Amino acid sequence: MKKYLDVYEKIKKEITEGVYKKNSKLPSKRTLSDQLGVSVITVEHAYELLYEEGYIDAVEKSGYFVLYESGNYYGVSANDKKEKILTDIVKDKLSSEGKEKGRAGKYSFNEENFISYDIYAKTVRKVLSEYQDEVLVKSPSFGNEKLRISIADYLLRSRGIKVSPNQIIIGAGAEYLYGLIVRTFGKDTVYGIETPGYRKIKEVYETDGAKVETLKLGKDGILSSELLKTKADILHVTPFRSYPTGVTASAVKKNEYIRWAKNNGGIIVEDDFESEYTPSKKNVDTIFSMEDEGRVIYVNSFTRTIAPSVRMAYMLIPENLTDLFIEKIGIYSCPVATLEQLTVSYLLDNGDFERHINKVRRKIRGK
Repeated sequence: MKKYLDVYEKIKKEITEGVYKKNSKLPSKRTLSDQLGVSVITVEHAYELLYEEGYIDAVEKSGYFVLYESGNYYGVSANDKKEKILTDIVKDKLSSEGKEKGRAGKYSFNEENFISYDIYAKTVRKVLSEYQDEVLVKSPSFGNEKLRISIADYLLRSRGIKVSPNQIIIGAGAEYLYGLIVRTFGKDTVYGIETPGYRKIKEVYETDGAKVETLKLGKDGILSSELLKTKADILHVTPFRSYPTGVTASAVKKNEYIRWAKNNGGIIVEDDFESEYTPSKKNVDTIFSMEDEGRVIYVNSFTRTIAPSVRMAYMLIPENLTDLFIEKIGIYSCPVATLEQLTVSYLLDNGDFERHINKVRRKIRGK
């Protein structure tokens, strides 16, 4: 691990554990470099990451100050009164641009953000040669075991997320997984979703008979005032570049979502679509990895990173909820073909997927 990431992890831990309180000033770059025996540039890179993720703020000629608040406090942010709600702005933007195309609809197969045809075709040939008749075997309900092991290994080494393969459910796209959530928790459960937000989230929940409450989105995520008054049991959030606003939740807002869940006995559905393409030098911290009581369900998809035709998503279930999901949806068959699951497993295991992601991220940073 690079030294600046070590410094980043050290300071982040001290902030989240309350060693550095909210609004307190962090040591200067020179002071911290002397204390840790690293260069000033190393400290500067660490502080830049903390600033990007919203743990700290940089005040010109004054230094760095902590924004993150540890502990159980939960209340309306003073910034809520000043925040410009994005709803009207986004509606005007969408109406001027024409009909909404969806989160990935505007991208063609030839876009550089997708894995090349040559790599995908080569991988399919290898899978057919190696697994032969196994590609014709029906997949277990929650997905092929090899793929679930591959995803668990990938998440651990790339995102720092530690889950067992038994906590992973494979589905034909994120929308399919939303439906499984409704079938697990029942139609009487109230789902709080972002507005403006990706329209299919609302449509899927309502089509499956669930109750939906829309919560206004501000510049950093769902407004604190909306969280305080909502009657939702489950909060569905897209913390990375929420569609269509592009709003990304800071570490402070993610922590607020976690407090909401703990204080209200709620569940968070973290829709982490496209977060692999962060321009940051490190992967985005997930709410799933930040929360420690099993109140977060994590959803991500390969549709945006491999190809639009790969209708495959995965869901991470907290260990304490796995029995409930098995009881409620264990009877459903996995709708994703075994050949496709083994192909994605192969891409994850041989490093092609991560090489592709890193290549795209370098291009994004270059722009």
